[in-house]
Amino acid sequence: MLEFYEPGAAIIEDSVAHAVARVTKANRSALDFMFSAQKVMLEEIAFVSTEMFDRTRTEMHLFSEIASKVAGAHSVKDMKAMCEECGQHQIDFIRRDSERLFKHGERMIEATSKLLANPLPN
Repeated sequence: MLEFYEPGAAIIEDSVAHAVARVTKANRSALDFMFSAQKVMLEEIAFVSTEMFDRTRTEMHLFSEIASKVAGAHSVKDMKAMCEECGQHQIDFIRRDSERLFKHGERMIEATSKLLANPLPN
């Protein structure tokens, strides 16, 4: 086999090695990004399913509570007290639900910023 001992051959081999290293690093970063994005999406799906179940359970509890209050109200005064109490429970539920949504939004922003904080190679 013929071997070339040109001064440019070492430079070419070195630049090819650097190019391969950069491509490998870029592929690794892209793969890490994709796995991280997949992890965030799966965590989001799990969170949403848990929240939907919790929301349904809470709504059913509030519905059964209002049904029992309506059944137990025998006068206009009782109906007024029932409406005030149930209205307060709805307001409290909406407040708690809004707080959960804001906390979830903060977690999603934090997860997204961590995902995007990893700089891709140049």
